[in-house]
Amino acid sequence: MLSSLVADFRIIFDRDPAARNWLEVLFCYPGLQALLLHRFAHWLFLMKMPLIPRLISHISRFITGIEIHPGAQIGQGVFIDHGMGVVIGETAIVGDSSLIYQGVTLGGTGKETGKRHPTLGENVVVGAGAKVLGNLQIGDNVRIGAGSVVLRNVPSDCTVVGIPGRVVHRSGVKINPLAHGNLPDSEATVIRALIDRIESLEQEVQQLRSSHSRNNSLVASVLSESSNTETGECCKLKNKEIIEFLEG
Repeated sequence: MLSSLVADFRIIFDRDPAARNWLEVLFCYPGLQALLLHRFAHWLFLMKMPLIPRLISHISRFITGIEIHPGAQIGQGVFIDHGMGVVIGETAIVGDSSLIYQGVTLGGTGKETGKRHPTLGENVVVGAGAKVLGNLQIGDNVRIGAGSVVLRNVPSDCTVVGIPGRVVHRSGVKINPLAHGNLPDSEATVIRALIDRIESLEQEVQQLRSSHSRNNSLVASVLSESSNTETGECCKLKNKEIIEFLEG
């Protein structure tokens, strides 16, 4: 437990440029205080101590605004930045060197028993207000955008954004945990693709109208061919970004 607390303390200086000295970190960082109390409560929880672990968790929530169930497993070097409103469920597992921002929920989706909360790999970044719900597997080096709601498993080295959370980027390169401004906007990409598709169809309609005034037979032939194509391709979206977006 001592080695975990030392790692929790040191990681703050790596992740937070506002950390100036050890006294400030020790007394003014609720994320560190919540982890300190949790690790003690978790040790008592493993010893089958009744009531006391939950009472410590309740006191920690009152002091720090961070609620961590004593049964949750938290790895080394985890940093809960600001932390107000963070909720981590009983069967949640958080890997080493993960970064969790305020308002994050690692919760369940019902009254299931057994493993019902997420498992986060190493070096995972969960943005402010994000919700990861259910017994999900979140791989290593995953970045979850602020406000996202993750309801599916996420492979390693991915970026997830949106509601519901969608994988919008895959990479073998280790992510910068503080580069929140570089998250892609999948909805804007899809909207742009749909607008381009509409503009292309409008151009085809204009061409058909101009052809109609010159050659009715040519128009009939084009319309017939277009109708046959649309019959076979009625609901098929050819644009790769649109397909990926709709399939999650």
